[in-house]
Amino acid sequence: MSTRVLQEPGYILHHRPFRDTSRILDVLTRDHGRIAVVARGSRGSRSRLAGVLRPFLPLRVSWVAKSGLGTLTGAEAAGRPAGLAGDALLSAFYVNELVLHFLHRHDPQPELFDLYGGAIARLASAAGAAAVLREFELEFLGLLGYAVTLEHAAGTNDEIDPSRYYEYRAEQGPAPVERSEGALVFDGSTLLAIAARRFADADVLRAANRLLRGVIRHHLGGKELRSRKVLVDVHRGRIAPRATPSSDNE
Repeated sequence: MSTRVLQEPGYILHHRPFRDTSRILDVLTRDHGRIAVVARGSRGSRSRLAGVLRPFLPLRVSWVAKSGLGTLTGAEAAGRPAGLAGDALLSAFYVNELVLHFLHRHDPQPELFDLYGGAIARLASAAGAAAVLREFELEFLGLLGYAVTLEHAAGTNDEIDPSRYYEYRAEQGPAPVERSEGALVFDGSTLLAIAARRFADADVLRAANRLLRGVIRHHLGGKELRSRKVLVDVHRGRIAPRATPSSDNE
């Protein structure tokens, strides 16, 4: 028995070549979660979908599926392109990679879909991509059941003491420690500032990056996302900012 879906809001997260002229698309949809569909003939020079099937463009997609891999039957733009460039574009690829790694297929997450769309829009309009990413990561992890606890000590109802040091443990939360150094050791005032999203403070923003990088790496089994590495390399001056992750070569 086949399933037919019409005009579903969605965003393309990733695409890769399939046979001579087609592509397999990973699409984040509002009511059907992350899906995979074949876009037949979409790589051909005469394809009417050539300018539509691209990341960060809000779409309305239609498909039919008899198994896990569906077949795209239509797609049209449902809004304007995000207009991303530089850090904002690299950051948006990072958001896509996060969703691909964390969200299982066919797991509807309407709130996550809205969070994703809001993050892409903010990246296109905000001056500071890093703050947008940290806020997205915190909300994203919370929606998936991996909430980052920042206001109470691990295993207790004790409020975080601004004057103490804590080691953040991904499966437990902040545990009091006597030392002030460590990959995931923070003073209590910093944890509370991250909880309050005080990312206008550069020190708080850097601490949030360190914290969330460690938490995300833990949940990914130690794997570092490719797009995050590209961002780091850009800011260290190793590669030019125009270089972006290639969907076709992954």
